[in-house]
Amino acid sequence: MIRFDALALAAMMAGAFAGTAFAADLSPTVKMPEVSVKDAQGWYVRGDFGYAVNASHDDPTFRSYDPVGGDYDSGHFDSDRFGGDFSGGVGVGYQFNDLLRADITGDYFSGDFKGKISSDAPCAGGAAGTGCSTKARSSFTAGSLMLNGYVDLGTLAGFTPYLGAGLGGTRVSWDHVNVVGSCVGGVAGCGGAASVSNRYSGGSDWRMTYALMAGVAYEVAPNIKVDLGYRFSHVAGGDMFGSSSADGTSGRDGALSRHEIRIGLRITTW
Repeated sequence: MIRFDALALAAMMAGAFAGTAFAADLSPTVKMPEVSVKDAQGWYVRGDFGYAVNASHDDPTFRSYDPVGGDYDSGHFDSDRFGGDFSGGVGVGYQFNDLLRADITGDYFSGDFKGKISSDAPCAGGAAGTGCSTKARSSFTAGSLMLNGYVDLGTLAGFTPYLGAGLGGTRVSWDHVNVVGSCVGGVAGCGGAASVSNRYSGGSDWRMTYALMAGVAYEVAPNIKVDLGYRFSHVAGGDMFGSSSADGTSGRDGALSRHEIRIGLRITTW
């Protein structure tokens, strides 16, 4: 009797295991969908518009020929002012990964110049004992070609802060410099002395340029980012104007530094 009960229990257990295995074979197989993450990598184009909250020049200098001493006299403008607040640029770049990207940009800006020189010596043709007040006026255009690199610092709620630096060159082209000298009475009176005018040819050359950037980008739509940032750029000084004659007057402008707030648009291909 005990043997029969043991055999019956074994049979029942075997049947239960077989039923479980059969039910497992009949249950449907659930497949999880594959999830692919698209890396930030590929080409992009950009356009930027900037406003210079501060633009400063090192002091421009000039030199003029002294026929009495047979040598050149050098000097500085007593006062000078450079204008030109707006800039614009376009570029093309490549995003290597979520962290690093680089681009080549071309930028353009322009400005004007006003300077003044006061001298105790008389203007050309002026009477002895008078002085001379000379005013200079001109304008310039500048085009930069820069290679820039950036580090994106991570994205939070669609905002991506970044840091960047750039190196390149800027071609600065000056228009003619118009100079007007007016007699200033001193020991002797001007006595209706006429103003003296001169016009010097503007200089044009390439200058080394570097830039530092910081800002934040926001993805307003797929493949479109708005970029708001700050850029500091430094353009080396160079030739400003010169006379065609060997004993003429020439001048050099000082290095130009620009602190800009810039807004731009980036269109990506990934």
